[in-house]
Amino acid sequence: MGNLEQSSKKRSKRKHLQQMILKTIAAAGVLGVGLLAPNVIGTMAKLGIIPKFRQKEYVSSSASKMAKKGLIKFNGKFYELTALGKEKMRRWEFADFQLRKPKKWDKKWRVMIFDIPEKKRVVRNDLTTLFKKAGIRRLQNSVWIYPYDCEDIIALLKTDFGIGKDLLYLIVDELENDKYLREEFDLIH
Repeated sequence: MGNLEQSSKKRSKRKHLQQMILKTIAAAGVLGVGLLAPNVIGTMAKLGIIPKFRQKEYVSSSASKMAKKGLIKFNGKFYELTALGKEKMRRWEFADFQLRKPKKWDKKWRVMIFDIPEKKRVVRNDLTTLFKKAGIRRLQNSVWIYPYDCEDIIALLKTDFGIGKDLLYLIVDELENDKYLREEFDLIH
């Protein structure tokens, strides 16, 4: 296994561990140090993420690093999610999100147009990544299209990413030369 592949696997395991810690704290509201490790370790054991003999060390180290990053805070007795931690968790949830596809297409296109300033490049890149993962297709540089209703998730993204005025959601009855899109979305029967 190459160094690049090992590094990628390490990052993936670290991300999963951080996600488990955030989800555990979020589910409990606040979580005592003594309870954090057993809850997270139980989940890790099921997933086979880290060797058993170092589990508590990994959880403790990861929680400490997350506190330094401002994702969680320790008030002397409990860990709590910070606003930044809640935001990070929501972005991870969005990253795993898949849009629902109804059985029948209503023959309307959903078009998302965004003009996100350069100073928000990270947000723009995150949004583009989420669109791709959700199956939304790029029509032009900052124009994306999807055949099914996704207004709720777009409204949520606008709020969470703070891009309400930078992202437009259009419902279009007719789109010129859309045959290739209908084929791409498997809408031709």
